[in-house]
Amino acid sequence: MPAKEAFIKIESCLMSETAPSKTLSAYSEQPWFGAHPTSLLLAQKHTKQQPDHHPEGSVWNHTMLVVDEAAKRKQHSICPRAFMWAALLHDIGKPSTTKIRKGRITSYAHDLEGAELALAFLSDLTDETKLAEKTMWLVRFHMQLLFVTRDMPFQDIPGMRAHTYIPEVALLSYCDRLGRIGADSAAERRNLIAFLEKCQERTDLPWLKET
Repeated sequence: MPAKEAFIKIESCLMSETAPSKTLSAYSEQPWFGAHPTSLLLAQKHTKQQPDHHPEGSVWNHTMLVVDEAAKRKQHSICPRAFMWAALLHDIGKPSTTKIRKGRITSYAHDLEGAELALAFLSDLTDETKLAEKTMWLVRFHMQLLFVTRDMPFQDIPGMRAHTYIPEVALLSYCDRLGRIGADSAAERRNLIAFLEKCQERTDLPWLKET
Protein backbone atom coordinates (compact mmCIF):
# COMPACT_ATOMS: atom_id res chain seq x y z
CA MET A 1 0.00 0.00 0.00
CA PRO A 2 1.37 3.47 -0.85
CA ALA A 3 2.54 5.44 2.19
CA LYS A 4 0.07 8.26 1.60
CA GLU A 5 -2.84 5.83 1.49
CA ALA A 6 -1.74 4.17 4.73
CA PHE A 7 -1.44 7.58 6.38
CA ILE A 8 -4.94 8.59 5.27
CA LYS A 9 -6.49 5.31 6.44
CA ILE A 10 -4.93 5.48 9.88
CA GLU A 11 -5.54 9.18 10.42
CA SER A 12 -9.15 8.90 9.31
CA CYS A 13 -9.64 6.17 11.89
CA LEU A 14 -7.91 8.18 14.63
CA MET A 15 -9.83 11.37 13.95
CA SER A 16 -13.33 10.12 13.15
CA GLU A 17 -13.99 7.10 15.34
CA THR A 18 -15.03 7.07 18.98
CA ALA A 19 -13.12 3.83 19.55
CA PRO A 20 -10.31 3.70 16.96
CA SER A 21 -8.91 0.49 18.44
CA LYS A 22 -11.51 -1.61 16.64
CA THR A 23 -10.49 -0.47 13.18
CA LEU A 24 -6.79 -0.35 14.06
CA SER A 25 -6.94 -3.95 15.27
CA ALA A 26 -8.61 -4.94 12.01
CA TYR A 27 -5.93 -3.08 10.04
CA SER A 28 -3.22 -4.88 12.00
CA GLU A 29 -4.42 -8.20 10.56
CA GLN A 30 -4.06 -7.01 6.97
CA PRO A 31 -0.87 -7.64 4.94
CA TRP A 32 -0.08 -3.95 4.39
CA PHE A 33 0.28 -3.37 8.12
CA GLY A 34 3.29 -5.68 8.19
CA ALA A 35 5.28 -3.34 5.95
CA HIS A 36 7.50 -0.54 7.22
CA PRO A 37 6.78 1.67 9.11
CA THR A 38 3.53 0.19 10.48
CA SER A 39 5.47 -2.99 11.25
CA LEU A 40 6.89 -1.00 14.18
CA LEU A 41 3.40 -0.98 15.67
CA LEU A 42 2.87 -4.64 14.86
CA ALA A 43 5.96 -5.45 16.95
CA GLN A 44 4.06 -4.18 20.00
CA LYS A 45 1.84 -7.26 19.87
CA HIS A 46 4.85 -9.37 20.81
CA THR A 47 6.23 -6.99 23.42
CA LYS A 48 5.33 -7.90 26.98
CA GLN A 49 4.96 -5.51 29.92
CA GLN A 50 5.35 -5.89 33.65
CA PRO A 51 1.99 -7.41 34.74
CA ASP A 52 1.62 -5.42 37.97
CA HIS A 53 1.87 -2.18 35.98
CA HIS A 54 0.10 -3.39 32.85
CA PRO A 55 -2.35 -6.23 33.52
CA GLU A 56 -3.79 -5.65 30.04
CA GLY A 57 -0.80 -7.52 28.62
CA SER A 58 1.14 -6.51 25.53
CA VAL A 59 2.20 -3.02 24.51
CA TRP A 60 -0.29 -3.26 21.66
CA ASN A 61 -3.17 -3.92 24.06
CA HIS A 62 -2.12 -0.94 26.14
CA THR A 63 -1.77 1.30 23.10
CA MET A 64 -5.26 0.42 21.90
CA LEU A 65 -6.70 1.37 25.29
CA VAL A 66 -4.77 4.66 25.26
CA VAL A 67 -5.97 5.50 21.75
CA ASP A 68 -9.58 5.00 22.82
CA GLU A 69 -9.07 7.18 25.89
CA ALA A 70 -7.48 9.86 23.71
CA ALA A 71 -10.37 9.72 21.24
CA LYS A 72 -12.74 10.61 24.09
CA ARG A 73 -10.71 13.73 24.88
CA LYS A 74 -9.22 14.92 21.60
CA GLN A 75 -11.62 17.88 21.48
CA HIS A 76 -9.63 19.33 24.39
CA SER A 77 -6.34 19.19 22.48
CA ILE A 78 -4.78 22.27 20.90
CA CYS A 79 -3.69 20.06 17.98
CA PRO A 80 -5.96 16.99 17.82
CA ARG A 81 -4.11 15.40 14.91
CA ALA A 82 -0.72 15.41 16.64
CA PHE A 83 -2.40 14.40 19.89
CA MET A 84 -4.02 11.33 18.35
CA TRP A 85 -0.89 10.31 16.47
CA ALA A 86 1.06 10.67 19.73
CA ALA A 87 -1.45 8.43 21.49
CA LEU A 88 -0.88 5.78 18.81
CA LEU A 89 2.90 6.16 18.77
CA HIS A 90 3.66 6.99 22.40
CA ASP A 91 5.12 3.54 23.17
CA ILE A 92 6.62 2.82 19.76
CA GLY A 93 10.00 2.76 21.48
CA LYS A 94 9.14 -0.14 23.77
CA PRO A 95 9.82 -3.10 21.45
CA SER A 96 13.46 -2.07 20.99
CA THR A 97 14.07 -1.10 24.63
CA THR A 98 12.22 -3.82 26.54
CA LYS A 99 14.47 -6.11 28.58
CA ILE A 100 14.29 -8.36 31.62
CA ARG A 101 16.19 -6.81 34.51
CA LYS A 102 16.32 -8.60 37.86
CA GLY A 103 13.27 -10.63 36.91
CA ARG A 104 11.17 -7.65 35.86
CA ILE A 105 10.15 -6.40 32.43
CA THR A 106 11.52 -2.90 31.85
CA SER A 107 11.63 -0.45 28.95
CA TYR A 108 14.01 2.25 30.11
CA ALA A 109 14.35 5.30 27.84
CA HIS A 110 11.52 4.16 25.58
CA ASP A 111 10.37 7.77 25.54
CA LEU A 112 13.66 8.91 24.01
CA GLU A 113 13.80 6.04 21.55
CA GLY A 114 10.12 6.50 20.77
CA ALA A 115 10.49 10.17 19.91
CA GLU A 116 13.03 9.35 17.20
CA LEU A 117 10.95 6.48 15.88
CA ALA A 118 7.75 8.54 15.88
CA LEU A 119 9.42 11.25 13.82
CA ALA A 120 10.78 8.69 11.36
CA PHE A 121 7.43 6.86 11.25
CA LEU A 122 5.46 9.93 10.24
CA SER A 123 8.20 11.19 7.95
CA ASP A 124 7.88 7.92 6.02
CA LEU A 125 4.12 8.39 5.63
CA THR A 126 3.68 12.12 5.09
CA ASP A 127 5.57 15.29 4.21
CA GLU A 128 3.78 17.24 6.97
CA THR A 129 6.89 18.06 8.95
CA LYS A 130 5.14 20.21 11.56
CA LEU A 131 2.72 17.40 12.37
CA ALA A 132 5.60 14.95 12.68
CA GLU A 133 7.56 17.28 14.95
CA LYS A 134 4.62 18.07 17.23
CA THR A 135 3.92 14.36 17.57
CA MET A 136 7.58 13.63 18.27
CA TRP A 137 7.74 16.08 21.18
CA LEU A 138 4.58 14.69 22.76
CA VAL A 139 6.02 11.19 22.55
CA ARG A 140 9.31 12.47 23.93
CA PHE A 141 7.67 13.96 27.02
CA HIS A 142 4.83 11.51 27.67
CA MET A 143 6.63 10.04 30.71
CA GLN A 144 7.23 13.42 32.35
CA LEU A 145 4.12 13.15 34.53
CA LEU A 146 5.79 10.24 36.33
CA PHE A 147 9.25 11.80 36.36
CA VAL A 148 8.06 15.17 37.67
CA THR A 149 5.62 13.94 40.32
CA ARG A 150 8.24 11.53 41.68
CA ASP A 151 11.00 14.13 41.45
CA MET A 152 13.13 11.83 39.31
CA PRO A 153 16.35 13.00 37.62
CA PHE A 154 14.80 12.51 34.17
CA GLN A 155 12.30 15.32 34.69
CA ASP A 156 12.64 18.13 32.18
CA ILE A 157 10.17 20.94 32.76
CA PRO A 158 12.26 23.50 30.82
CA GLY A 159 12.42 21.13 27.87
CA MET A 160 8.68 20.63 27.86
CA ARG A 161 8.09 24.35 28.05
CA ALA A 162 10.52 24.99 25.19
CA HIS A 163 9.19 22.39 22.79
CA THR A 164 5.53 21.78 23.52
CA TYR A 165 2.52 22.86 25.58
CA ILE A 166 2.65 21.34 29.05
CA PRO A 167 -1.15 20.92 29.49
CA GLU A 168 -1.09 18.97 26.21
CA VAL A 169 1.53 16.65 27.67
CA ALA A 170 -0.69 16.32 30.73
CA LEU A 171 -3.70 15.37 28.61
CA LEU A 172 -1.75 12.69 26.75
CA SER A 173 -0.21 11.39 29.98
CA TYR A 174 -3.65 11.15 31.56
CA CYS A 175 -4.87 9.01 28.66
CA ASP A 176 -1.72 6.90 28.99
CA ARG A 177 -2.40 6.32 32.69
CA LEU A 178 -6.05 5.46 32.08
CA GLY A 179 -5.16 3.08 29.27
CA ARG A 180 -4.69 0.06 31.48
CA ILE A 181 -6.93 -2.42 33.22
CA GLY A 182 -7.89 -1.33 36.74
CA ALA A 183 -6.85 2.31 36.35
CA ASP A 184 -7.94 4.56 39.24
CA SER A 185 -9.20 7.70 37.51
CA ALA A 186 -9.51 9.69 40.75
CA ALA A 187 -5.93 8.91 41.77
CA GLU A 188 -4.66 9.68 38.29
CA ARG A 189 -6.48 13.00 38.32
CA ARG A 190 -4.75 13.90 41.60
CA ASN A 191 -1.40 12.98 40.05
CA LEU A 192 -2.23 15.14 37.06
CA ILE A 193 -2.97 18.15 39.26
CA ALA A 194 0.28 17.59 41.18
CA PHE A 195 2.16 17.48 37.87
CA LEU A 196 0.61 20.73 36.67
CA GLU A 197 1.34 22.43 40.00
CA LYS A 198 5.00 21.40 39.91
CA CYS A 199 5.21 22.71 36.36
CA GLN A 200 3.59 25.96 37.56
CA GLU A 201 0.69 25.50 35.16
CA ARG A 202 -3.01 26.17 35.67
CA THR A 203 -4.97 23.40 37.35
CA ASP A 204 -8.40 24.82 36.53
CA LEU A 205 -8.36 23.59 32.94
CA PRO A 206 -11.91 22.98 31.71
CA TRP A 207 -11.12 19.48 30.44
CA LEU A 208 -9.69 18.47 33.80
CA LYS A 209 -13.10 19.04 35.37
CA GLU A 210 -14.79 16.88 32.75
CA THR A 211 -12.45 13.89 32.75
